[in-house]
Amino acid sequence: MAYYISGAQGIYFFVSPRPFYDYLRGTENAMTRYFQQHLPHYKDTLRLGLPIVLGQVGIVAVGFADSIMVGRHATSDLAAASFVNSLFNLPVLFGIGFSYGLTPLVGRLFGSGETARAGGVLRDSLVANGIVGVALSLLMGIVYLHVHEMGQPAGLLPLVRPYFLLQLASLIFMMGFNAFKQFSDGIRDTVTPMWIMLGGNALNVLGNLVLIYGHAGIPALGLTGAGIATLSSRVAVLVAFVIVFYRRGRYRPYREAFRARSPGRSSFRVLGKTGAMIGAQMGMETALFSLTGVMVGWLGAVELAAHQVVVTLSMLGFMIYYGVGAAVSVRVSHFLGRGDVRGARRATRAGFHLILTLALVVALFFLASREWIGYLFTGTAEVVARVSTLTIIMAIYQFGDGLQIVYANSLRGISDVTPMALLSFVGYFLVALPVAYLAGFTFGGGLVGIWIAYPVGLTGAGLMFRARYLRSLRRLAPGP
Repeated sequence: MAYYISGAQGIYFFVSPRPFYDYLRGTENAMTRYFQQHLPHYKDTLRLGLPIVLGQVGIVAVGFADSIMVGRHATSDLAAASFVNSLFNLPVLFGIGFSYGLTPLVGRLFGSGETARAGGVLRDSLVANGIVGVALSLLMGIVYLHVHEMGQPAGLLPLVRPYFLLQLASLIFMMGFNAFKQFSDGIRDTVTPMWIMLGGNALNVLGNLVLIYGHAGIPALGLTGAGIATLSSRVAVLVAFVIVFYRRGRYRPYREAFRARSPGRSSFRVLGKTGAMIGAQMGMETALFSLTGVMVGWLGAVELAAHQVVVTLSMLGFMIYYGVGAAVSVRVSHFLGRGDVRGARRATRAGFHLILTLALVVALFFLASREWIGYLFTGTAEVVARVSTLTIIMAIYQFGDGLQIVYANSLRGISDVTPMALLSFVGYFLVALPVAYLAGFTFGGGLVGIWIAYPVGLTGAGLMFRARYLRSLRRLAPGP
């Protein structure tokens, strides 16, 4: 190969291919160095995040089992479950988000070796989470009193009411478990919560088998049976974590401060501010799905059942990404506890690479299975046809979902959460919700039109989170 260039005076010079080969070799070496820099971060993120992912996938599996079992019992039960779950997704995700305020605080203390203070902060977190649990329960109690005014099919209300009350009763137990789990994740013990969650999931599925269909002399309770199983499993996992904390040797360094410390004003203030902002961000994301779920209910029971099926399916990707994202948040907080901003930056990049890979796999899986996957939940052909269509949109928004998850968790790790809540409001409420209504009703798109809001809102929020994260790290320290 040869080529020529013109000189300043129009003389042509013969040029060898060596500079081109050197360029390629330099690019290859740069990519190798880049990979070697991030390889330890891939490994550590996966080591820390895999137990979280398995625990999260267990939650999704229970959601699948609930929907499949309830859907097989009756399509009306599935539609009622969709409505109630859409309402409870908001307080549940806000509660989980509030508990996430503990993770960066404990992570920094763990990274700097201050184990005694970490035990005291756990006590503060349990009190704070208990207060929030009571407040959420009171709020949902008010919602219960007005559930008949939300425009849902009248025939679903006798199924909705008992299931709603059972979900309501379980909120306070969920908040207690969340506090223990986030503390455990923050000290890099992600395996213990995984096993407790998997045990609780198994108990939930067993309860479904017995109570939904009726076995061992117990009458078939349908959707109410699923609610009882959920409540029982949430009580069980909290009790299990309390026992593990007081009996396992790994937690001994934290127990003394946990017993002795009275609630501290400073940690309460940090937990309250950080937790409230994270809870608001996750709550607004969930509100997007909850409020659009109410809109779907205006279209009819078949659309609502299809919506429930695909939302349940979408939780598979969400929980997998969030497991990796939680590991990124923990690692970023540890690096900042040691004053290593470069390590925090590389931990985020590695998490982003991993989540993008997982998003591609999840999207391809759903596209390949979209024609038949609805039959796992119901035998109603109309529901299955709508599930097949919505699955395409769900596959499209996996990139946006992964994008917003990794950068939201990185912002949590550096405790830059107030702007994140404001950006969420813009992305989910000012952009996505109007798109859902306009596309679904004003322009007659129906169910598909409502679902178009999801890729728009999630991708937009993810891009804004990324811009904020990069700006925050540049303030902390420049460089790669």
